Amino acid sequence: MGRTYAGAGETISQDDYRNLDATGMAEAVRRGEVTPEALLAAAHSLSDAINPRINAVVMRHDERARDLVAARRLHGRDREGALAGVPTLIKDLNTYVAGTATTNGCRFLKEAEPATRSSTLVERYEAAGMVVFGKSSSPEFGLTATTESLLWGKTRNPWDLSRSAGGSSGGAAAAVAAGIVPIAHATDGGGSIRIPASYCGLFGLKPTRYRTPNGPDRFEGWFGASAAHVVSRSVRDSALALDVSHGREPGSAYWTRPVTRPFTEEAQRDPSALRIAVVTESLTGMSADPSIRAVLETTVGRLGDLGHAVEASRFPVDASVMFGAHGAVTGTALVKMVRDREAALGRSVTDDDLEPISHYILKNAMSLSAEKLYRARETFELVSRQMEAMFERYDIILSPVTATMPAELGRLGLDRPYDEFVGGMMGCSSFTAVANVGGQPSMSVPCGMSAEGLPIGMMFTAALGAEGVLFQLAGQWERAWPWAAHRPPLR
Repeated sequence: MGRTYAGAGETISQDDYRNLDATGMAEAVRRGEVTPEALLAAAHSLSDAINPRINAVVMRHDERARDLVAARRLHGRDREGALAGVPTLIKDLNTYVAGTATTNGCRFLKEAEPATRSSTLVERYEAAGMVVFGKSSSPEFGLTATTESLLWGKTRNPWDLSRSAGGSSGGAAAAVAAGIVPIAHATDGGGSIRIPASYCGLFGLKPTRYRTPNGPDRFEGWFGASAAHVVSRSVRDSALALDVSHGREPGSAYWTRPVTRPFTEEAQRDPSALRIAVVTESLTGMSADPSIRAVLETTVGRLGDLGHAVEASRFPVDASVMFGAHGAVTGTALVKMVRDREAALGRSVTDDDLEPISHYILKNAMSLSAEKLYRARETFELVSRQMEAMFERYDIILSPVTATMPAELGRLGLDRPYDEFVGGMMGCSSFTAVANVGGQPSMSVPCGMSAEGLPIGMMFTAALGAEGVLFQLAGQWERAWPWAAHRPPLR
């Protein structure tokens, strides 16, 4: 880049800001071409201008962010860190920022007390120089593949404001796609990083279970099915964010194997010829939308052009058993969260506190036996072993991220009839959830567009601990078919 922005780096135009990824922003800060204050001001300005149309940022912590930037400058640390000065958002779901509240998108937690300390993941982001200035939207308890709630309203897809941005990290994805931030924290318990990434034209990787920390005030998310990372416009940003955030935290009972080289290096290396299984039919037998199938076919051809061997296969998993186990685990986790809130408020939850689907899940989960929960945990391990057996033959599994294109807003909300809700969810998560239950790393890569001009991602999944090969393949794909210039028409 090698330039200084207006006012000796004290300001940056919105166009210049939006043309930089997080890595580029941090490099500009370290070279003195732009200040963290200028980047934060640009993020605030873009949020003011764009967010009323997409509803991605639901809480702003401007004073906290300015104080953080000022303190770093006072102590001569404003240019320090791999992600120095990069503005970002934290998803409003089970992730805590000291001095701010977390609502989980739920009216029952609307008046939650501010956190007394940040989650380890947030501490690691801020230690790397990132500047958290707000929270991105989440549906209630992250229970659906759209980002709509009675508390915060509907988050809109920047590519088509009548459609969902996906979920449950739709706020993060919409904010990045719209250019408010270059990178945003996200979580994935059934596809919640990969689905919004696909729908919003972004790169989104769900790490191996336990790769990133959950604590200190939250334990293993959904028995390891839920993992935290980011959505970003570039592969290198995702790799860098994982470099600064992965690793065991003190007291953690579980962690995954260490890496042999930084993920940023992996993203710059072309992989050797890979053996890739292509799965065209979801676990529920649902075939993908014609637009998605067309992009899948193009992706298979391009992988061959890159020298990789691709052959047809299937997921080696019993769908009904797997989804039953996933439902048991997520339902009992909901019971625990609601019970904690009841204790804090000194009253029982009411119909007015939760959305209808959340209430339905809660009531069903309250009747689950200890045996059923134990068997669900065994199913998680069984699926993990079944998937790992598949990786003895293949390096990568390729499939659609979703079977359906982004839904019209209102179609997947937690106020829908239950059967209609489940049917819609199967269209979104029938490909993604297997990597959550099995624990494998899995990513959505922008691979094409529909005739209507909507982005379509493809899902690539690797063996436990093999994020390195995913970053290699993603970097190779990005260099061959870059997507950064593809921006939503929102201005």
